[in-house]
Order: sequence, then C-alpha cells, then structure tokens
Amino acid sequence: YHVTEYLGSAAFSKAIQAHDLHTGMDVCVKIIKNNKDFFDQSLDEIKLLKFVNKHDPADKYHILRLYDYFYYREHLLIVCELLKANLYEFHKFNRESGGEVYFTMPRLQSITIQVLEALKFLHGLGLIHCDLKPENILVKSYSRCEVKVIDLGSSCFETDHLCSYVQSRSYRAPEVILGFPYDKKIDIWSLGCILAELCTGNVLFQNDSPATLLARVIGIIGPIDQEMLAKGRDTYKYFTKNHMLYERNQETNRLEYLIPKKTSLRHRLPMGDQGFIDFVAHLLEINPKKRPSASEALKHPWLSHPYEPISS
Repeated sequence: YHVTEYLGSAAFSKAIQAHDLHTGMDVCVKIIKNNKDFFDQSLDEIKLLKFVNKHDPADKYHILRLYDYFYYREHLLIVCELLKANLYEFHKFNRESGGEVYFTMPRLQSITIQVLEALKFLHGLGLIHCDLKPENILVKSYSRCEVKVIDLGSSCFETDHLCSYVQSRSYRAPEVILGFPYDKKIDIWSLGCILAELCTGNVLFQNDSPATLLARVIGIIGPIDQEMLAKGRDTYKYFTKNHMLYERNQETNRLEYLIPKKTSLRHRLPMGDQGFIDFVAHLLEINPKKRPSASEALKHPWLSHPYEPISS
C-alpha cells in the first residue's frame, strides 16, 4: 500500500487513503490505536464484516466491504473500501455551502431503501446494528445517491445476551432507555430519527440526558405504552409510580418533573411531504411490537411514490 492522504481520526483509530499497489485500487486503511480494548473490539468488527461480506458476495446489500487486515508495527490495520463523506458531515457541508439542497424527497427515498435493504440483510443474519446514526452511513456516489452502512463495532447477534448500553443517545429507542427487552426493531427507530434529521438539518429528539430524550419523544410522538413502563427494568429511573417523568437537577441535586412540550412530527418536519411524514411516523412507533421490521417498512407506500427521477 502506498499512503496517499490522511482522512481523519475517530476515538480509537485514524483513517488514511492508500493506493493498493497490487490491484491499483484506492482503499481506506484504518489504523487502530494500540490499546487492548480497542484491539479486541476491532477484531470483533473484522469477524462480523467477514461474516457479513461472505453472505453478500455480490455486494448487493449496501454494507462496507472489508478487503484485508494485518498487524504492522504493533498496530492492527484494517483495509476496506474507500467511501466519501458520512451523512452527518455531508449534510453539514451541504447546508453551510448554501448550494442546492441535496437531501430532497427523491434522494431521501433512495437512501431509505438502501439502508432498509442493508438492515433487512443484517437482521436476516440475526444481527442488530445497534449504532445506526448519520455518521455511520457513508456516501459511495453523490451523483447516483448511493450509500453504505458502516461500523459493525457495536453490532451483536440477537441471540447474544444483549448489553443494556447500546445506540448513540439521540438515536436510542425508547425500549433501550427503559430497559425493556429489545431486538432488531431498535435499528428501525434509529432510521426514523436519521430521516427526520436529514430532512430538517436538526436532531429530531434534542436532548442532554435520557430523561430529556424521553420528554422529547413523548412530546413529539406521544405517550409510552403502559406495558413498556410496567416491564422496563429502568422505568423507575425516569418515571414516578403514577407515570410522571422526572429528572435530578444536576445543579441543585433536587428532583424535578419534566413536562413534555406537546408538538407533532408534521410540525417538526415542515419540509417533508405527507407521504414522508407518514413513513417516518411508521418507523417511530414507540411500541416495538407495533414498529415495522425492515421488510415490512420496505412495503410502505411512500417508498414507491413516483418522484421525479434523481438528477445528478
């Protein structure tokens, strides 16, 4: 590999662009920081990527391709396909550059189908992504509006003993916060949050704690099912016995009620058309039993709405 440029750094890795001297391809090389925990997590991710890639030989399901990995100068290096900006960075750049809006309804529709196909595939293998967010969806082609899902570092098999701390907070499903048993439907919730954010440019459930996140969810989507409150291991941390939401004030150390501000998705997504809003509401069903699976979501009428074709 011949290193061509520095791409950026994450919590436990640095990424560089390199030229594969054997194949002539440009690739991304992830250099893992020399730390046992990071090393173990990266080996887990390599195992999962190998497993997932093996079940998708034709690269049809919009998941990052792993090319190679090796140990070099006491660092683990992971070679994978080179992609473009993540949706968080790209959206920010698109807004700040003041050019034409990139995330139009037809493009959001296309991105949704690709991500749902990736989730349907992962879920079919018994895997939950567990950390779907704009930073973990990368652009493969701007003109063709192609994306890929990355970062299986937090993924787990549904059959594993699921850990309670999963998902980045703004994209965390209500069942995870409440300690109610969760499954692959948590990825569907995250996708609903992501689509709303790409449409407006703002995090849908703005929050600074799990309790304020719940307040936003209740205010925008509606109340949480009694069954979930009754069966959640952690319900008591956020709700009083008569189901009032509360939080400890960090400054005064006193308990305070949180009164959710009543609004609606329609109000939060003024740029979205009705079909889009119905679709996002469908994904953001508070009760996971009523929330669609990836294959059910793919059948929603909004996804076959005939928008004008995507112009490059």
